[in-house]
Amino acid sequence: MSLPENTTVLIVGAGPAGLTAALSLVHYGCHDFVIVDAVGEGLNASRAITIHCATVEALASINAADGLLSRAIKGNGIRITSRTSQIFDAAFDPLKKHSAHPYALCIPQNVTEFVLGQKLQSLGVQVQRPHRVVGMKQNEKDSRITDVSFEDGQVIRARYIIGADGARSIIRTVAGIGFSDPEGPHLTKDLLAQMVSADVTFEPEPVGPFTLEGHLNATVFSGNIFFLAPFGNHFNTELTRDGKPTTKSIFRIGCAIPAKNGEPPHAPPKEYIQNLIDSYGPACITSDPSLNPKPVKVDQLVYSTRFRTHSAIADRTFTRLGAAIFLVGDAAHIHSPAGGQGMNLAIRDAIFLAEAVTKHIQASAEDPDVDDTILQEFAEARHARALEIIGFTKTLLKLASLTYDSYAWWMPFSWASIRDFVLRILGGYDFVQSKVAWGLSGLGRR
Repeated sequence: MSLPENTTVLIVGAGPAGLTAALSLVHYGCHDFVIVDAVGEGLNASRAITIHCATVEALASINAADGLLSRAIKGNGIRITSRTSQIFDAAFDPLKKHSAHPYALCIPQNVTEFVLGQKLQSLGVQVQRPHRVVGMKQNEKDSRITDVSFEDGQVIRARYIIGADGARSIIRTVAGIGFSDPEGPHLTKDLLAQMVSADVTFEPEPVGPFTLEGHLNATVFSGNIFFLAPFGNHFNTELTRDGKPTTKSIFRIGCAIPAKNGEPPHAPPKEYIQNLIDSYGPACITSDPSLNPKPVKVDQLVYSTRFRTHSAIADRTFTRLGAAIFLVGDAAHIHSPAGGQGMNLAIRDAIFLAEAVTKHIQASAEDPDVDDTILQEFAEARHARALEIIGFTKTLLKLASLTYDSYAWWMPFSWASIRDFVLRILGGYDFVQSKVAWGLSGLGRR
């Protein structure tokens, strides 16, 4: 498909960040833009599953929340457990004092992208696929325009470029923007440096409080962490469209892979996933009769992947190469999935960026020599917010990675046992639950 030769705004990448940037531009009155993606529709993997309260509010502010609200499971809390019992339960009810959306939406990323894409189509905008950017250079005739070249030889001239093209962003690379851990390069044998995620069904279907929809479960065990999110039958069509259809409940699991276990397979097989569940998962979904009086086994492996949990942030999220160039989402920052903050930060970045870009376009129409203050202030604020989120997720990972080994011969306790004890005590206080819900919601760090 041929691309236009000129556009005011070019969005590169049609994941949650890119789609939201497009929806936000339309909302704020900018219609001269093109959104492209390097892959065919529906080929992006399903990883993120949580849309927190502050993000729902941001989406609602641009009239883009209704479709997600109608499809998603409304999560009412997060539960931290051992393999056999609850340690801490933080309900989202206290958020009713602060928001019209006191919950976290549980919805796979590919479904989120589908819903946002449908909304964009309803507004008359089509994602142009597949178009892979391969280069950028300043336009020879206009110093405020960048020529963006594509793999198929086409070129678009743009005044603003939004790089929403993921952790391996070509926009970031060509713009010469560095990407590294804010704490600097370091070598580590962090047990939680790599993770596996999978969508599975069980036979027979498991029972128990950890398997009920509406709660996100995190099991801490032996210096590791295991996530469990019950999807029920809500997303069976979208999650199994490339495989064997199922009518059973689908569960999303995620598990850190200890360094001593080596690198996990690229697409971990069923047997590998079963072993992770039996080694680190909550008892109610294991096949071990010594843990689970009603043993269950993985029946269908719907999807699986591996990924690293390292953190990195772009040196800057705004620069010029002729056009004003921005980075959002994973192109701007990556961090561990702890707390489910990644896609949320990406979506909010995109919404606020589109507002700033629209204001700058309007100011430029009145004064062609307008400076970049609006854009620079936006970039600095979002960079600071990303650093805050990275610190938050690193803290969560450190707490999760505590082991049950005794600290020393003279101290017959472990840091993990102390963590669990403190959480069990504090979990009985409403103000503590409120603070945890507030921290996860994003309302304090929009």
